[in-house]
Amino acid sequence: MIALVDCNNFYVSCERVFAPRLEGRPVGVLSNNDGCVVARSNELKALGVAMGAPMHLLPPAIRRQAVLLSSNYALYGDMSRRVNLILAEFSPDVEVYSIDESFVGFSGFAPAGLEAHGQRLRETVRRDTGIPVCVGLAPTRVLAKVANRAAKKLPAYEGVCLLEADGPATRALLEGLPVTELWGVARRTAERLALMEIHTAWQLRQADPKQVRRHFSVVLERIVWELRGRPAILLDDINAPRQRIMVSRSFGRLTGAFPDLQEAVRQHAARGAEKLRGQGSQARALMVFVRTNPHLAGERQYRNSVVVPLPAPSDDSRELLEAAAHGLAAVFLDGVRYQKCGVMLLDLVEADRHQLSLLAPRSEVARGRSQRLMATVDRLNREMGRDTVRFGLPRQGTAWALRCERRTSRYTTRWDELMRVKTR
Repeated sequence: MIALVDCNNFYVSCERVFAPRLEGRPVGVLSNNDGCVVARSNELKALGVAMGAPMHLLPPAIRRQAVLLSSNYALYGDMSRRVNLILAEFSPDVEVYSIDESFVGFSGFAPAGLEAHGQRLRETVRRDTGIPVCVGLAPTRVLAKVANRAAKKLPAYEGVCLLEADGPATRALLEGLPVTELWGVARRTAERLALMEIHTAWQLRQADPKQVRRHFSVVLERIVWELRGRPAILLDDINAPRQRIMVSRSFGRLTGAFPDLQEAVRQHAARGAEKLRGQGSQARALMVFVRTNPHLAGERQYRNSVVVPLPAPSDDSRELLEAAAHGLAAVFLDGVRYQKCGVMLLDLVEADRHQLSLLAPRSEVARGRSQRLMATVDRLNREMGRDTVRFGLPRQGTAWALRCERRTSRYTTRWDELMRVKTR
């Protein structure tokens, strides 16, 4: 069985851990340079504030009611790391999907006790980090996504939903789930499915896998198998557009050499940038993560991750490589042997629709030059073979200052920003 653990309203929940006065109040977290709303509490959603709404266009009445905060990626990245450390206590098989979601493998666990195990996991994360999570358990990743959606939206599940491949609850949920809401199904694919009278996840499950593969793709065929309860998808098989892009790989051998990790992270960042441009997106932030082999007894264990915000949304390989270098320097620990490292591009926006910064505008000439350069690199690598053009080491000393006038303290990563407790 596989669990999808999803942190509820993650950015807002992180802020509430250190500011309990925000509980019950409409809270929004803003994008880099305080431009748009990128995270909302349930109370803010109830006021009708849409995801991506520009802060300066919010009605005065809502701005008076709401608490609007700058993005605090140092805090969110560290809280995400802490949540995943707790998940690793429940299973050695943890796959980070995004900053607020992880898949957890429960191979060998008896199904009868998994729901209670999920509740213990949920309670432990809340107790030790203050972050509320929901847990979806199922035989496959796609069904685990469906289960997590139910755990989050249906109070009867109390935050934990377990689905069997052929259980009545599974059928009921799939029959009520539009195919547009299914993990890995893009909007255009859903429109083509509708022409074949496939509108719900249950109807897609009933479709002929071979026909689906012939008319669509091998990925959609695998989704059909996963809906039937047969594991067919690895984490990197699906990269939902405009959500996140992850590139990672295990080393051929364990290594503790910084240059080995540096080279790998550089390659992952370059590959991620290529994927980013391929789907017409730009990233607001980048996560770098490293880990040792949790299955090797006697090895010193270590896993860590850090989120590096970008000054402005970018798909330029040079900027992403530089951010990745900063991230690796922050998480690298000498004296351990690493099995895996990776780069995750976060908070993706459409390249032609993101809000530009008024305080630090990038000239049209510079943007055009960057786009032409990246397009040329992609074309050469496509026509002449991968890595025909490669980028060197990131530049050093670049300022990463952002406009973040409403940012709260980085409580968990800066000694000079620790919480202060007053006694009487």
